[in-house]
Amino acid sequence: MILVTGGTGFVGQALIARLAQEGKPVRVLSARGAKVPSALGETIEVVEGSIYNAESLYRAMIGAHTVFHLASAQWWGRKRDLERIDLQGTQNIITAGRSARIGRLVVLSHLGAAPSSAFTLLRIKGQVEELVRASGLAYTIFRSGLVFGRGDTFINGIAQLLRANPFVFLQPGRGEGLLHPLYIDDLIEALVRSMEHLDTVDQTLSIGGPELMTFNEIIRTIMRVTRAPRLIVPMPPWTLRAAAGILGRFFPYFPLTLQWLDLLASNRTASMSTLYDLFEMQPRRFEDTILTYMRGRRYGVELIRAMLRRRPRRIA
Repeated sequence: MILVTGGTGFVGQALIARLAQEGKPVRVLSARGAKVPSALGETIEVVEGSIYNAESLYRAMIGAHTVFHLASAQWWGRKRDLERIDLQGTQNIITAGRSARIGRLVVLSHLGAAPSSAFTLLRIKGQVEELVRASGLAYTIFRSGLVFGRGDTFINGIAQLLRANPFVFLQPGRGEGLLHPLYIDDLIEALVRSMEHLDTVDQTLSIGGPELMTFNEIIRTIMRVTRAPRLIVPMPPWTLRAAAGILGRFFPYFPLTLQWLDLLASNRTASMSTLYDLFEMQPRRFEDTILTYMRGRRYGVELIRAMLRRRPRRIA
Protein backbone atom coordinates (compact mmCIF):
# COMPACT_ATOMS: atom_id res chain seq x y z
CA MET A 1 0.00 0.00 0.00
CA ILE A 2 1.19 3.51 -0.89
CA LEU A 3 -0.03 6.54 1.07
CA VAL A 4 -0.09 10.04 -0.42
CA THR A 5 -0.64 13.23 1.57
CA GLY A 6 -1.36 16.46 -0.28
CA GLY A 7 -3.28 14.53 -2.92
CA THR A 8 -5.21 17.60 -4.11
CA GLY A 9 -2.04 19.54 -4.97
CA PHE A 10 -0.23 19.84 -8.29
CA VAL A 11 2.33 17.09 -7.61
CA GLY A 12 -0.06 14.96 -5.54
CA GLN A 13 -2.70 14.71 -8.27
CA ALA A 14 -0.10 13.81 -10.89
CA LEU A 15 1.44 11.14 -8.65
CA ILE A 16 -1.93 9.57 -7.80
CA ALA A 17 -2.87 9.46 -11.49
CA ARG A 18 0.42 7.74 -12.37
CA LEU A 19 0.16 5.17 -9.57
CA ALA A 20 -3.46 4.43 -10.45
CA GLN A 21 -2.50 3.99 -14.09
CA GLU A 22 -0.04 1.31 -13.06
CA GLY A 23 -2.69 -0.38 -10.90
CA LYS A 24 -0.78 0.13 -7.65
CA PRO A 25 -2.80 0.24 -4.41
CA VAL A 26 -2.94 3.87 -3.30
CA ARG A 27 -4.40 5.41 -0.17
CA VAL A 28 -5.00 9.16 -0.09
CA LEU A 29 -5.34 11.15 3.13
CA SER A 30 -7.92 13.82 2.37
CA ALA A 31 -9.75 16.48 4.36
CA ARG A 32 -13.53 16.47 4.26
CA GLY A 33 -14.81 18.06 1.06
CA ALA A 34 -11.44 17.99 -0.71
CA LYS A 35 -11.55 16.90 -4.35
CA VAL A 36 -9.38 13.82 -4.75
CA PRO A 37 -9.29 12.00 -8.10
CA SER A 38 -10.71 8.81 -6.58
CA ALA A 39 -12.43 7.86 -9.84
CA LEU A 40 -9.09 7.10 -11.51
CA GLY A 41 -9.28 3.45 -10.60
CA GLU A 42 -10.43 0.85 -8.15
CA THR A 43 -7.02 0.85 -6.47
CA ILE A 44 -7.57 4.34 -5.01
CA GLU A 45 -8.73 4.43 -1.39
CA VAL A 46 -9.58 7.76 0.24
CA VAL A 47 -9.16 8.09 4.01
CA GLU A 48 -10.91 11.12 5.46
CA GLY A 49 -8.73 12.95 7.94
CA SER A 50 -5.85 15.39 8.19
CA ILE A 51 -2.18 15.55 9.12
CA TYR A 52 -3.25 17.15 12.43
CA ASN A 53 -5.46 14.24 13.51
CA ALA A 54 -3.37 11.44 15.04
CA GLU A 55 -6.14 8.84 14.75
CA SER A 56 -6.79 9.41 11.05
CA LEU A 57 -3.06 9.55 10.33
CA TYR A 58 -2.46 6.21 12.02
CA ARG A 59 -5.46 4.68 10.23
CA ALA A 60 -4.14 5.90 6.88
CA MET A 61 -0.61 4.60 7.50
CA ILE A 62 -1.43 1.07 8.68
CA GLY A 63 -0.02 -1.35 6.12
CA ALA A 64 1.73 1.36 4.05
CA HIS A 65 5.18 0.45 2.77
CA THR A 66 5.77 3.91 1.23
CA VAL A 67 4.43 7.30 2.32
CA PHE A 68 4.73 10.21 -0.12
CA HIS A 69 4.39 13.29 2.06
CA LEU A 70 3.49 16.14 -0.31
CA ALA A 71 1.21 18.33 1.86
CA SER A 72 2.61 21.86 1.97
CA ALA A 73 1.63 25.53 2.18
CA GLN A 74 4.54 26.55 -0.02
CA TRP A 75 2.72 28.81 -2.49
CA TRP A 76 0.04 30.84 -0.74
CA GLY A 77 0.52 30.01 2.91
CA ARG A 78 1.76 32.65 5.30
CA LYS A 79 4.69 32.00 7.64
CA ARG A 80 2.43 30.54 10.32
CA ASP A 81 0.82 28.26 7.71
CA LEU A 82 4.23 26.99 6.63
CA GLU A 83 5.16 26.33 10.26
CA ARG A 84 1.88 24.55 10.91
CA ILE A 85 1.49 22.50 7.72
CA ASP A 86 5.09 21.85 6.72
CA LEU A 87 6.86 21.68 10.08
CA GLN A 88 4.20 20.47 12.52
CA GLY A 89 2.51 18.39 9.85
CA THR A 90 5.76 16.58 9.06
CA GLN A 91 6.38 15.93 12.76
CA ASN A 92 2.89 14.41 13.01
CA ILE A 93 3.59 12.25 9.95
CA ILE A 94 6.82 11.01 11.52
CA THR A 95 5.13 10.20 14.85
CA ALA A 96 2.32 8.26 13.16
CA GLY A 97 4.80 6.58 10.79
CA ARG A 98 6.80 5.21 13.70
CA SER A 99 3.66 3.82 15.33
CA ALA A 100 2.40 2.27 12.09
CA ARG A 101 5.87 0.95 11.18
CA ILE A 102 5.85 2.30 7.63
CA GLY A 103 8.55 1.16 5.23
CA ARG A 104 9.79 4.49 3.90
CA LEU A 105 8.93 8.19 4.01
CA VAL A 106 9.45 10.14 0.77
CA VAL A 107 9.47 13.93 1.10
CA LEU A 108 9.61 16.62 -1.59
CA SER A 109 11.83 19.61 -0.80
CA HIS A 110 13.49 22.40 -2.80
CA LEU A 111 16.96 23.02 -4.13
CA GLY A 112 18.50 25.61 -1.83
CA ALA A 113 16.63 24.45 1.28
CA ALA A 114 18.67 25.04 4.45
CA PRO A 115 17.73 25.50 8.13
CA SER A 116 19.92 28.62 8.23
CA SER A 117 18.46 30.24 5.09
CA ALA A 118 17.40 33.87 5.37
CA PHE A 119 14.32 33.12 3.25
CA THR A 120 11.26 31.71 4.99
CA LEU A 121 10.28 29.00 2.50
CA LEU A 122 13.80 27.64 2.08
CA ARG A 123 14.47 27.80 5.83
CA ILE A 124 11.33 25.86 6.73
CA LYS A 125 11.98 23.28 4.00
CA GLY A 126 15.47 22.86 5.44
CA GLN A 127 14.02 22.34 8.91
CA VAL A 128 11.61 19.76 7.48
CA GLU A 129 14.58 17.90 5.98
CA GLU A 130 16.30 17.83 9.38
CA LEU A 131 13.18 16.41 11.02
CA VAL A 132 13.02 13.63 8.44
CA ARG A 133 16.71 12.73 8.74
CA ALA A 134 16.45 12.52 12.53
CA SER A 135 13.15 10.61 12.48
CA GLY A 136 14.54 7.09 12.71
CA LEU A 137 12.46 6.15 9.64
CA ALA A 138 13.84 5.04 6.31
CA TYR A 139 13.51 8.08 4.08
CA THR A 140 14.24 9.65 0.71
CA ILE A 141 14.30 13.43 0.32
CA PHE A 142 13.95 14.85 -3.18
CA ARG A 143 15.38 18.35 -3.47
CA SER A 144 13.71 19.40 -6.67
CA GLY A 145 14.31 22.24 -9.07
CA LEU A 146 11.44 24.42 -10.22
CA VAL A 147 8.61 22.00 -11.10
CA PHE A 148 6.47 23.09 -14.03
CA GLY A 149 3.54 21.71 -15.98
CA ARG A 150 0.00 22.43 -17.09
CA GLY A 151 -1.25 23.03 -13.54
CA ASP A 152 1.82 24.53 -11.87
CA THR A 153 1.78 27.79 -9.93
CA PHE A 154 5.13 29.41 -10.72
CA ILE A 155 5.47 29.26 -14.52
CA ASN A 156 1.75 29.72 -15.19
CA GLY A 157 1.86 32.52 -12.62
CA ILE A 158 4.41 34.37 -14.74
CA ALA A 159 2.12 34.03 -17.76
CA GLN A 160 -0.74 35.47 -15.67
CA LEU A 161 1.42 38.37 -14.48
CA LEU A 162 2.26 39.18 -18.09
CA ARG A 163 -1.48 39.74 -18.61
CA ALA A 164 -1.70 41.99 -15.54
CA ASN A 165 0.17 44.76 -17.39
CA PRO A 166 0.10 44.99 -21.22
CA PHE A 167 3.27 47.09 -21.37
CA VAL A 168 5.87 46.06 -18.77
CA PHE A 169 6.91 43.14 -16.58
CA LEU A 170 8.44 44.01 -13.22
CA GLN A 171 11.41 41.74 -12.67
CA PRO A 172 13.07 41.32 -9.25
CA GLY A 173 16.65 42.47 -9.73
CA ARG A 174 18.32 41.66 -13.03
CA GLY A 175 16.94 38.14 -13.18
CA GLU A 176 20.42 36.60 -13.13
CA GLY A 177 19.64 33.87 -10.57
CA LEU A 178 19.97 30.37 -12.01
CA LEU A 179 16.97 28.04 -11.82
CA HIS A 180 16.71 24.38 -12.77
CA PRO A 181 13.25 23.69 -14.29
CA LEU A 182 11.93 20.13 -14.04
CA TYR A 183 8.84 18.91 -15.88
CA ILE A 184 6.16 17.43 -13.62
CA ASP A 185 6.05 14.09 -15.49
CA ASP A 186 9.81 13.69 -15.03
CA LEU A 187 9.50 14.39 -11.30
CA ILE A 188 6.69 11.83 -11.00
CA GLU A 189 8.74 9.27 -12.91
CA ALA A 190 11.62 9.78 -10.48
CA LEU A 191 9.33 9.46 -7.43
CA VAL A 192 7.81 6.22 -8.75
CA ARG A 193 11.14 4.69 -9.75
CA SER A 194 12.66 5.51 -6.36
CA MET A 195 10.40 2.89 -4.77
CA GLU A 196 12.34 0.17 -6.60
CA HIS A 197 15.81 1.62 -6.01
CA LEU A 198 17.16 0.63 -2.61
CA ASP A 199 20.21 2.84 -3.11
CA THR A 200 17.95 5.91 -2.70
CA VAL A 201 17.04 4.94 0.88
CA ASP A 202 18.32 7.41 3.49
CA GLN A 203 19.50 9.74 0.75
CA THR A 204 18.88 13.39 -0.13
CA LEU A 205 18.67 13.62 -3.92
CA SER A 206 19.08 16.94 -5.74
CA ILE A 207 17.36 16.79 -9.11
CA GLY A 208 16.49 19.10 -12.00
CA GLY A 209 15.89 19.11 -15.73
CA PRO A 210 18.34 19.03 -18.65
CA GLU A 211 19.13 22.76 -18.66
CA LEU A 212 19.94 25.66 -16.36
CA MET A 213 18.11 28.93 -17.02
CA THR A 214 18.22 32.38 -15.49
CA PHE A 215 14.92 33.88 -14.39
CA ASN A 216 15.27 36.44 -17.18
CA GLU A 217 15.61 33.64 -19.76
CA ILE A 218 12.51 31.95 -18.37
CA ILE A 219 10.49 35.17 -18.64
CA ARG A 220 11.59 35.74 -22.24
CA THR A 221 10.80 32.14 -23.15
CA ILE A 222 7.29 32.44 -21.71
CA MET A 223 6.78 35.74 -23.54
CA ARG A 224 7.78 34.07 -26.80
CA VAL A 225 5.61 30.99 -26.32
CA THR A 226 2.51 32.88 -25.12
CA ARG A 227 3.03 35.74 -27.61
CA ALA A 228 2.91 38.35 -24.88
CA PRO A 229 5.97 40.61 -25.39
CA ARG A 230 6.58 43.09 -22.58
CA LEU A 231 9.31 45.53 -21.61
CA ILE A 232 11.19 43.93 -18.70
CA VAL A 233 11.83 46.50 -15.96
CA PRO A 234 14.29 45.49 -13.18
CA MET A 235 13.03 46.36 -9.70
CA PRO A 236 14.68 46.11 -6.26
CA PRO A 237 13.47 42.79 -4.81
CA TRP A 238 12.38 44.46 -1.55
CA THR A 239 9.84 46.60 -3.42
CA LEU A 240 8.23 43.54 -4.97
CA ARG A 241 8.22 41.82 -1.57
CA ALA A 242 6.35 44.79 -0.12
CA ALA A 243 3.91 44.71 -3.03
CA ALA A 244 3.41 40.94 -2.65
CA GLY A 245 2.66 41.37 1.06
CA ILE A 246 0.02 44.03 0.37
CA LEU A 247 -1.58 42.21 -2.57
CA GLY A 248 -1.70 38.96 -0.59
CA ARG A 249 -3.93 40.56 2.01
CA PHE A 250 -6.57 41.46 -0.56
CA PHE A 251 -6.04 38.71 -3.14
CA PRO A 252 -4.80 35.53 -1.38
CA TYR A 253 -4.17 33.71 -4.68
CA PHE A 254 -2.48 36.49 -6.61
CA PRO A 255 0.42 34.90 -8.54
CA LEU A 256 3.12 37.08 -6.95
CA THR A 257 3.79 35.79 -3.42
CA LEU A 258 6.62 36.04 -0.91
CA GLN A 259 7.42 32.34 -1.42
CA TRP A 260 7.51 32.94 -5.17
CA LEU A 261 10.22 35.54 -4.54
CA ASP A 262 12.06 33.26 -2.09
CA LEU A 263 12.71 30.83 -4.93
CA LEU A 264 14.44 33.59 -6.89
CA ALA A 265 16.66 34.73 -4.04
CA SER A 266 19.65 32.54 -4.92
CA ASN A 267 20.94 30.07 -7.50
CA ARG A 268 19.01 26.80 -7.24
CA THR A 269 20.70 24.15 -9.34
CA ALA A 270 21.68 20.49 -9.25
CA SER A 271 23.81 18.21 -11.40
CA MET A 272 22.11 17.75 -14.78
CA SER A 273 23.10 14.07 -14.87
CA THR A 274 21.47 12.98 -11.59
CA LEU A 275 18.22 11.65 -13.07
CA TYR A 276 20.06 9.70 -15.75
CA ASP A 277 22.66 8.33 -13.34
CA LEU A 278 20.06 7.21 -10.79
CA PHE A 279 17.05 6.25 -12.89
CA GLU A 280 18.31 6.19 -16.51
CA MET A 281 15.90 9.02 -17.35
CA GLN A 282 16.29 11.76 -19.94
CA PRO A 283 14.20 14.74 -18.70
CA ARG A 284 12.43 17.06 -21.13
CA ARG A 285 13.50 20.57 -22.12
CA PHE A 286 11.63 23.61 -20.83
CA GLU A 287 10.56 25.38 -24.02
CA ASP A 288 9.71 22.20 -25.91
CA THR A 289 7.38 21.18 -23.11
CA ILE A 290 5.55 24.44 -22.37
CA LEU A 291 4.80 24.76 -26.09
CA THR A 292 2.45 21.80 -25.73
CA TYR A 293 0.08 23.54 -23.31
CA MET A 294 0.78 27.28 -22.94
CA ARG A 295 0.17 28.64 -26.44
CA GLY A 296 -3.39 29.91 -26.85
CA ARG A 297 -4.26 29.52 -23.17
CA ARG A 298 -6.45 32.29 -21.70
CA TYR A 299 -4.16 33.49 -18.93
CA GLY A 300 -6.02 36.79 -18.53
CA VAL A 301 -9.15 34.89 -17.50
CA GLU A 302 -7.10 32.68 -15.17
CA LEU A 303 -5.62 35.79 -13.51
CA ILE A 304 -9.11 37.20 -12.84
CA ARG A 305 -10.26 33.88 -11.37
CA ALA A 306 -7.17 33.73 -9.15
CA MET A 307 -7.81 37.24 -7.83
CA LEU A 308 -11.43 36.39 -7.01
CA ARG A 309 -10.63 33.21 -5.09
CA ARG A 310 -11.04 33.34 -1.35
CA ARG A 311 -8.78 31.68 1.19
CA PRO A 312 -10.40 28.42 2.40
CA ARG A 313 -11.39 28.00 6.01
CA ARG A 314 -8.74 26.27 8.08
CA ILE A 315 -9.49 22.63 8.83
CA ALA A 316 -8.30 21.34 12.19
